[in-house]
Amino acid sequence: MANESMMAQMSGKGGFIAALDQSGGSTPKALAQYGVPETAYSGDAQMYGEIHKMRVRIVTAPAFTGERVIGAILFEGTMDGEAEGQPVPSYLWEKRGVVPFVKVDKGLEAEKDGVQLMKPMPELDALLARAAKLGVFGTKMRSVVARASKDGIAAIVAQQFEVAEQIAKHGLMPIIEPEVSIKAPDKAAAEEMLKAEIVRHLDALPAGRQVMLKLTIPTEANLYRSLTEHPKVMRVVALSGGYTRDDACERLSRNHGMIASFSRALIDDLRYDTTEADFDAALSTAIDQIYRASTSKV
Repeated sequence: MANESMMAQMSGKGGFIAALDQSGGSTPKALAQYGVPETAYSGDAQMYGEIHKMRVRIVTAPAFTGERVIGAILFEGTMDGEAEGQPVPSYLWEKRGVVPFVKVDKGLEAEKDGVQLMKPMPELDALLARAAKLGVFGTKMRSVVARASKDGIAAIVAQQFEVAEQIAKHGLMPIIEPEVSIKAPDKAAAEEMLKAEIVRHLDALPAGRQVMLKLTIPTEANLYRSLTEHPKVMRVVALSGGYTRDDACERLSRNHGMIASFSRALIDDLRYDTTEADFDAALSTAIDQIYRASTSKV
């Protein structure tokens, strides 16, 4: 079964997960970096059309295969779109050997108690049913920790695990992402609190249940190593969080068991007006660097 093969790949294969899920306010920034200014499109429909073209160019590039990229997180619109005439999720798995995920959160609430919870997701069940039908393996949802607040971090982790339970009922693998801002004044303390709260919820999961974790690269190297070895965790992946690719990869290489799930650090050097050969060369260079940081530890 495809799902069993995907599970085996996500559990143990070397490589990293590409995060191709920019949405809302991050989309114009991603397009501008790519070389498509805001004057090139009008309204959300055209904007998302342009970002879809960029993502299709990435996933159809020769360098983008399961040899080094073991998974890809998609924006909902990308999941519903096509690549070379085929639904993107099935294209990724059948033609590229890349496990498809989809971002399900709808953005963040205003900061309270040092954190930003996820906004309500009233249409989540419908999205999950559609994702499962399209052959998506799992989901990703992001919330943010801005400072070391015990109550805030408890609330953010509780919400993540509550929604993860809803996701699991659809047969999908949830990636839990409580991002600790790299600008947090007490980042290391926040990470210690976050780890303890995650462990508490992991230990309470029913037998046979697993989740994935997407976490900021910790201030203290290998802080999350015990999470990578927890029986309820399929994989721990790292977000780049605003670090440059060089910095993120150097930091990641010191954290055993963690692999990358980078977004901006993956696409920073890609440009709209380059030839296909130059585009693929730039993408291959980024993929190789992130792959090495994910698989070769110091």
